[in-house]
Amino acid sequence: MFRLRFTALVEAPLTVAFDVARALGRPWPFPLEEVVSVRPEHDVFTAPFGARGRVAHSRRFTPTGAGTRVDEQVEWESGLPGAVGAVVDRVVLRPRVARAMRAHLDALAAGAALRAREVVQVVGAALVEGDRVLVAQRTGGPYDGCWEFPGGKVDPGESDLAALVRECAEELGVAVAPQSFLGEVPLDGVVAGGAPGASTMRVWWARITDGRPVAQEHAELRWVGAADLDALDWIPADRPLLPAVRAVLAAR
Repeated sequence: MFRLRFTALVEAPLTVAFDVARALGRPWPFPLEEVVSVRPEHDVFTAPFGARGRVAHSRRFTPTGAGTRVDEQVEWESGLPGAVGAVVDRVVLRPRVARAMRAHLDALAAGAALRAREVVQVVGAALVEGDRVLVAQRTGGPYDGCWEFPGGKVDPGESDLAALVRECAEELGVAVAPQSFLGEVPLDGVVAGGAPGASTMRVWWARITDGRPVAQEHAELRWVGAADLDALDWIPADRPLLPAVRAVLAAR
């Protein structure tokens, strides 16, 4: 069995990177059968290769502060016996697989970056002070009374971090300095009229550099420690990020 691994950084959210990759398919001249597909995290496809060989192509999508890292692995065996099979695999197939995958990943990066411009993203900030994090209680709407991290939609042409800084100024009246990326969560519903499930929320932890938070758009603000996070009634999108927030607080 021969194996090649490839990695690309795509300037697009998880859902967009996954969906564009699915639309592009695989760069092989024969159909593959889906074995595993977990949107937007990973998928695995396999197919017979020649008379006795087999090929498997897996992909994994990981959120980062700069976009989505796509890790792809191609495994194959030609089924040819002994030394002949080894020569074919190493000298013929390996270079062809590498060329096809490089072109495939270039197309994925370009297509996902273009598609990302059409999808409205949401950003959030876990504002940390000492061993506490600021949480905000929603008022009105389907999640009235639930808790969340401050944030909001990214405007057209605006970067995620610029949107995070702007939203904190608008919602809380504070200036903030974003720090490390905490994670990304797919949003089930419709955001700004887009397709259901197309958008995600991307969250960083941040420091307040000027001002004291004032609840300008929320019912209440509260500073809480790691031990109190689970007891709050969180909106569904924010709860998966609590382990990452607790890790930040534990390091303080």
